[in-house]
Amino acid sequence: MSELLRAPAEIKYAEELDWLESIDDNPKPFSWRLSPKMVRLFILGSERADGLDREVSQKWFGDRSFVERSIVTLASDRGLLLIGDPGTGKSWLAELLSAAICRNSTLVVQGTAGTTEDHIKYSWNVSMVIAKGQSRESMIPSPIMTAMETGAIGRFEELTRSTSDVQDALISILSEKYVSVPELESGGGDDNIVFAKPGFSIIATANSRDRGVNDLSSALKRRFNFVRIPVVTNKKSEAEIVRFRTEELLRRHAIDLDVPPTLLDVLLQSFADLRASAAAAGSDDEKLESALSTAEQIGVLEDAVLHGNFFGERALTARTLASSLVGSLTRREPEDLAILNKYLHGVVEPRSKEEGGAWPEFLEGGRDAIATLS
Repeated sequence: MSELLRAPAEIKYAEELDWLESIDDNPKPFSWRLSPKMVRLFILGSERADGLDREVSQKWFGDRSFVERSIVTLASDRGLLLIGDPGTGKSWLAELLSAAICRNSTLVVQGTAGTTEDHIKYSWNVSMVIAKGQSRESMIPSPIMTAMETGAIGRFEELTRSTSDVQDALISILSEKYVSVPELESGGGDDNIVFAKPGFSIIATANSRDRGVNDLSSALKRRFNFVRIPVVTNKKSEAEIVRFRTEELLRRHAIDLDVPPTLLDVLLQSFADLRASAAAAGSDDEKLESALSTAEQIGVLEDAVLHGNFFGERALTARTLASSLVGSLTRREPEDLAILNKYLHGVVEPRSKEEGGAWPEFLEGGRDAIATLS
């Protein structure tokens, strides 16, 4: 297969999934490709106690109980709703679960204000309908219907971004496990009904910051098991996530550039400082609009790495890192610039005098970036 800009997990880790499937002798629900134990191992990585002939890398960093509860839910008749702040890895966990269970993570519906019931059920090939009338051949199944027909996992991203009538269309799918197609005449059989095959389930994600946008009905909530994914606050765990994602980035771009541990520490400490400041703020105006998530931290580092590779000395510097941080986190002007300026003068400046290291250059780079944007 030719190079892909971003390969889905089942392609990216195809060789590893094949190997895990070949050695998996544990019981498997429905038509699952891997057993629940192997699904967990694929996502969280192997340990010496597992006694495997090769190491399986950790791909999602978080509490194992969240992964186990998610797997158990998918082995039941209920849907799985992953809910949390932006950048907590909900979509990545959903992709890994789908890849391990059915080797297809691409049956995805993206929830927006423009998402319609057709996007989760079916639509029609207009030219075929004109030529031959409505039939199974002229019907275009949605990703969710395709998942039903193949016994796979369907994914619904940002469920609370879609309107209530679209959300309600999921209720019958999750409850009855079939979709009626009233446009097709029933010939005495089931030609106008699409039934779900064993193994079908839905993984939905929801942003906890979207509460109040399109709240889920109580009927739909009852058909989901909720797994709340918290923001990563452990510095060691967050460092592992950022390092893992950065290594992937460097491999994808074929960039031979080191990320000095001291600069990674500066990035982690900066986000920790800004989160503490946001938590102590008295109003939203005193907080950055950014969620300061791990994903945004990775974005800052990615921007700095690429800038250093293409326009710098093919090295990551504290100045470039500070410039990327200011540029990535400034979304409101002048509010966010004022908050970042206060952070530089009130926290980074004293620290650069006391600790030295990369902090003085980081301070200078941050000031220059703010001056440019002001």
